[in-house]
Amino acid sequence: MDFVVVSLASLFAGFVDAIVGGGGLILVPALFATFPTAHPATLFGTNKGASIWGTGMATWQYSRKVQMRWSALWPAALAGLLASFAGAWLVTVISPDFLRRALPFVLLVVLLYTLSKKELGRTHTPHFSGGQEQLLAAAIGGLTGFYDGFFGPGTGSFLVFLFVRVLGYDFLSASAAAKLVNTATNLSALALFVAKGHIWWHFVLVMAIANVVGSLLGTRLALKHGTGFVRVVFILVVTALILKTGYDAFWR
Repeated sequence: MDFVVVSLASLFAGFVDAIVGGGGLILVPALFATFPTAHPATLFGTNKGASIWGTGMATWQYSRKVQMRWSALWPAALAGLLASFAGAWLVTVISPDFLRRALPFVLLVVLLYTLSKKELGRTHTPHFSGGQEQLLAAAIGGLTGFYDGFFGPGTGSFLVFLFVRVLGYDFLSASAAAKLVNTATNLSALALFVAKGHIWWHFVLVMAIANVVGSLLGTRLALKHGTGFVRVVFILVVTALILKTGYDAFWR
């Protein structure tokens, strides 16, 4: 029964994550509810072990249909990978609890800004090119990668927002870019969890297959309906993240 529950959660997480990020909002709570006595690091490692396959598949699917600005995205992915390692190391030294109460308010600012700018992310008009775009993309990858390794919730949504707001991508292109960077940050964190022995491989195999199926469905839906659809899902996911992180921070 446990396999069924976590596999269904992984499938739905892969579906949502492929569109706009936020799969951890679904899969991590499902793992904690199913295995309440397990070590948290093991559950986080198992989550990463499954979700990296979904984000990787989504990256590949998007790259076939969306024009990816590879010259900027590879530096972003590399910076994300290295910074995620640094964030994961730092969390072994100091607690990230101070972020717990701040996160809902940061997400609320992101949501209100997106709602107030009706045309934000509707057209793909990159603001920069060449070395300037590479530098800014690497900064986005490094910042969100460090956050992902140190704390994590909402990383995919932050990536999408920053690619839209800072670089001028539309929501579909930003989601595609975010998948590549998120795959790199997941790989970094996964390597750390594996090295520490915090992963259940017998669950990861089944959950990874389910996550890929969900990712394929989500990517297909996003490509079919385009930027407007991705924007709506982004607003819904960020709203859900505000409610979830707010509850965890102030009422749990």
